[in-house]
Order: sequence, then C-alpha cells, then structure tokens
Amino acid sequence: MNRRSFLAKATLYSAGGYISAKSGNMDDDLIHRTIPSTGEKLPAIGLGSWLTFDVGTSNSELAPVKSVIKSFYEAGGRLIDSSPMYGRSEQAIGESASQLGLTDKLWLATKVWTTGQERGKRQIENSRSLFKTWPMLLQVHNLQDMQSHLRTLRQLKAEGKIKYIGLTHYVNGMHREMANLVRSEKPDFVQINLSIRNTAAEDYLIPTAADHGVAVIINRPFETGALFDAIGGAPLPPWAKDYNIKTWAAYFLKFIISNPDITCTIPATSKEDHVRENMGACFGLLPDQAGRKRMQEYFFIEAK
Repeated sequence: MNRRSFLAKATLYSAGGYISAKSGNMDDDLIHRTIPSTGEKLPAIGLGSWLTFDVGTSNSELAPVKSVIKSFYEAGGRLIDSSPMYGRSEQAIGESASQLGLTDKLWLATKVWTTGQERGKRQIENSRSLFKTWPMLLQVHNLQDMQSHLRTLRQLKAEGKIKYIGLTHYVNGMHREMANLVRSEKPDFVQINLSIRNTAAEDYLIPTAADHGVAVIINRPFETGALFDAIGGAPLPPWAKDYNIKTWAAYFLKFIISNPDITCTIPATSKEDHVRENMGACFGLLPDQAGRKRMQEYFFIEAK
C-alpha cells in the first residue's frame, strides 16, 4: 500500500501505536474527516441503504427505518447514502427523515442509475421528490452512462442545487479505471469497495484520490455480512479494548477509517442496535499502520 498520505496526515502517535481520534475533529469525541474540495467535515461513519431500507410506506413497515435513522442521528451520524437501484429506499429515507424532523439535518447522498441524459434528469428529480430535498451529493452509479450524467450533475452543481459530484463502483476490477477518472473528471467524491479482507483499493485508487483532493466513501465494509460469517464465534483480541472496540462491527469499521485518506464508510443495517454498534467505531483511538497490520493479521488467523 502507498502510505505517503497516511504518514503525512496521521501525525499524532502515541508510544502504544495509536492515532489520536481527536486530530482534525469538530469536537473531542466523534471522529470526523474533511472533504478536500470544500473543507466541510463529516462523521467518518455513515449509513448505507442497500437491501435494508427497501420497505413499504405503511407505519409498521417504516418503523424500523425510522428507528435506525433516529438512532444514527442521535449517535452523531449524518451521511445517508442511497440509490434508485435500491428499490424503495429513497422513499423510506425521505419519509422517515420528514417524520423525524431531520430532512434538513441529514447529509443525503444518492445516485443516478440509468441510460440517457433525459432519463437521468427525470430520475434525479424523482430522487429529489422522494427525499423532499436536494441531496448534498449526487453520484454516477457504477459509471453507467457516465458522460451523459456528468453533464447534468455539473449543471446542477453550478446552479447550487447540489454541492458535490461523485462516481461509484463496487468491484476491484474497476479501481484502475476509477483512478484514471479521478484524474480526468475531477469529481468531489469517489465511492468504492474496501474491507479488512479486501484492501486492494489502498494500493492505488485511494492514494490517487488523496493526491488529487478527492473524498473517498467506502461501500461494502462488511462484504454484505460475509465478514461476520467468516469470523464466526471468534473472540475479539484483548488489545481491541485499547481502541475502544467492543464488537466485530466496530473492529471492521475502525480498521477502515484508520486510513486517513478515507472520508467515510457506509455500513447498511435495518437494526437499531446494529447502527449503535456501527457508530461506536466513530469514537476512541484509531490504530496506526502497525495496529492496522495487527488487526488484519488477527482477522486472517481467526477467520474461517
């Protein structure tokens, strides 16, 4: 992994191999990261919605989504990511946020996922309607018809309707192309896959994004739950408590956000207790390079 950015940014080390989570934060506890293109700060743990928020509009169907969003917000979370690809998730997010009085307090992101510029415009307007507000970030989902949609996104940004533009993908085989697009298209954000078991994005794409002032959102931090299956009933290592890690979810997420070139990661869940566990990773000390290596080695020893 290219560690130039890591070494430059992670400057507050203790003798025990920690990075202070307070460095560059808005407060003394919650870990924030800075968006390079504007200087705006975001909590390092966000909330995804793939597979989890695709629910109906009845009160009983919306209730779990509302509970998750409420707990997420109360724990300090702000960024919620969605897509038209995710069924009814945009609608569930928009309605839940409205009922909770959080529409203007959340940092909403979604994507355009279709072909053709006019279809893209209609899809974006539908997303805005479902959210009941413009998202902060609009992304081209999996680079589908990218050039057509980038024209629209740049116009919306110029008009002040959205603040940020992004590109997304979710497989290792697209990392090189995404890195090339970071250079040529200069998005505000890229969203890519990374986990404790799959760190390929740290080899080239994430350092490229850092070098070009592009924020990074990490999707699939749990590999859609496969990491929990892999680790089974293995105990956390005794030294996990040094990083305030109490669950495997926090272990996996804290490994990710300990790379200072990563802006935010977006685990998805439909359970209130899980979102609280996830947000627990946004507090306490972060491992340095040696600590990250130790975390990864322990996982591979214990994983099935």
